[in-house]
Amino acid sequence: VFSKIFSHEALESYLPKIQLVIKDTLRAWSSNPESINVYHEAQKLTFRMAIRVLLGFRIPDEELNRLFEVYQQFVENVFSLPVDLPFSGYRRGIRARETLQKGLEKAIQEKLQNTQGKDYADALDILIESGKEHGKELTMQELKDGTLELIFAAYATTASASTSLIMQLLKHPRVLEKLREELRSKGILHNGCICEGSLRLDNINGLHYLDCVIKEVLRLFTPISGGYRTVLQTFELDGFQIPKGWSVMYSIRDTHDTAPVFKDVDVFDPDRFGQGRSEDKDGRFHYLPFGGGVRTCLGKHLAKLFLKALAIELASTSRFELATRTFPKITLVPVVHPVDGLKVKFFGLDSNQNEILTGTDAMLGATV
Repeated sequence: VFSKIFSHEALESYLPKIQLVIKDTLRAWSSNPESINVYHEAQKLTFRMAIRVLLGFRIPDEELNRLFEVYQQFVENVFSLPVDLPFSGYRRGIRARETLQKGLEKAIQEKLQNTQGKDYADALDILIESGKEHGKELTMQELKDGTLELIFAAYATTASASTSLIMQLLKHPRVLEKLREELRSKGILHNGCICEGSLRLDNINGLHYLDCVIKEVLRLFTPISGGYRTVLQTFELDGFQIPKGWSVMYSIRDTHDTAPVFKDVDVFDPDRFGQGRSEDKDGRFHYLPFGGGVRTCLGKHLAKLFLKALAIELASTSRFELATRTFPKITLVPVVHPVDGLKVKFFGLDSNQNEILTGTDAMLGATV
């Protein structure tokens, strides 16, 4: 089922919706006279993307914001110790999940009743149809569980990577300019505007430098530190015997830090993935931001597409600058993110790459 949800055809149909959500979000960021907390806003953005694009829910903004707050409570307490006491994180997490599932059930019921005006098949449509194809009508509980799983998969890690992307573009303006040059050379960016109809999936996949930038963000700032696997057959590693049936953890971050194929591992250098170097091509398991083997992340193509669409919009329609004196430190728990969330001021750009004045700025300028 999940292979259909993240197939090339499905991604093609999601893309215009993803672009709309990103455009609306960047417009809101740019119209805010204050700096924004990028990590918090990126969480809102990826949640909105999951709800509106992946699941196709038509939820009003007010209700969407309320669901987001509840979802955050759920995520913050999902790994709490299972001690069921009043005011415990576990109890808060359970209550948040119940509230969330009520909201999701309402959205699912409305979706099942209102099939008019659909111009693409979203992930939930595919999930429902797949159940019917296999002669099994999914229950409401199964639909709610599947919906929650899809939101969880799309949310935290993508918000982390989005924040890391913005931080690296701020730190490396030459990379941002090189991205703009590629967009211009491919006929996507012209006179400061994204050319209509130019952002199709094949066109985006043909942007090689953009691909290098996203790969480097995920190498240096992998959102998740590692993963677990069950040992299927007893094996030996560095003189130690690992028995069949054991659970083992592998570290993505340590792998990226110690892999001999990467030169100057601490340096943000997208060109390491370019032609002539291709440092990710040497060996199977040196570069694994989405895990590896048969259990590799199924949503990796959607995550990369979202990050690429965000990078294109940032390079084309926004100017942004750090709102603090220095860049914040990075914390690794529960996912990679700046300790202060990354405070950034966004400015809108018109078609000539000039800043668009906010209403207040325009009024102030007129009185001087």
